[in-house]
Amino acid sequence: MNMTWLEDFLTLAATGNFSRAADDRHVTQPAFGRRVRALEEWLGAELFDRSSQPVQLTEAGLWFHDTARNLLAEMHRLPGEARAVAEAASSRLRFAATHALSLTFVPDWLRRFDVYTLAGNLQLESDMLRRCETLLAQRRVQFVLCHAHAQAGSPMEQAGHISMAVGHDTLLPVSAAGSGDQASRHSLDDTTAPLLAYSGESGLGHILATACPAAQLRLAAHTVFTAHLASVLRTMALDGRGVAWLPFSLIAPDLDAGRLQPAGGPQWQVPLEIRLYRNPAPLGKTAEALWAAVGAQA
Repeated sequence: MNMTWLEDFLTLAATGNFSRAADDRHVTQPAFGRRVRALEEWLGAELFDRSSQPVQLTEAGLWFHDTARNLLAEMHRLPGEARAVAEAASSRLRFAATHALSLTFVPDWLRRFDVYTLAGNLQLESDMLRRCETLLAQRRVQFVLCHAHAQAGSPMEQAGHISMAVGHDTLLPVSAAGSGDQASRHSLDDTTAPLLAYSGESGLGHILATACPAAQLRLAAHTVFTAHLASVLRTMALDGRGVAWLPFSLIAPDLDAGRLQPAGGPQWQVPLEIRLYRNPAPLGKTAEALWAAVGAQA
């Protein structure tokens, strides 16, 4: 059954004459008759009493008349509704960001692009880096914000996703404040200092291991606690449990307040980029406009 059959049916019901209905439908009468018959065969019932002049609707035809009219009206509405849905979807912005950046960088960064983020529905997924990478690969999000380092590489780059730098950060070793003349409770000057490490799945852990091999050697020998999230390592560092390499963006207030202190010199620090990744395929118009605006400020 198709929309043409419904229009044929309603035209014949209105005119009561096959010849006139065929003319109205711009088709020959035999072809018109075959289409009406095809509809009746599809329904399994005769819709017209052809023995009367003008032709009359049968009981089945009377029942089907309102149904056909409603179906046709609904089908005519569908294209407009589909375009409206597509338009709404194209104005939606879907981000994924690592936990550390979701807590610190993302809110202020998004505020710089309010003209785009307030124009549509903004959705933010906060998760582990690997999960963010999966969401981007599945096109469940349009953008991923995460820390990056040139030496560490990224599965997203290997998959052909494109990116741009949108900020900078630093991974630095810190410890709880010490007492007396001791600035920090633990220091990397002590080769046996207890260390707080990232788990193997951590993006920051991968960067640290790649960009600072000396730190990795220390961690292999003196790790006393392991966690995936930087926020968990921060809590343990504040509790005096050891030295943790944490993003400056996460611990800036702790450093300012003296709750955390640097536990090693510049040689132990790792400069980071904050990068915005996207799929190279076309995104919605709002997402593309945001990407262009970010690029203009980069």
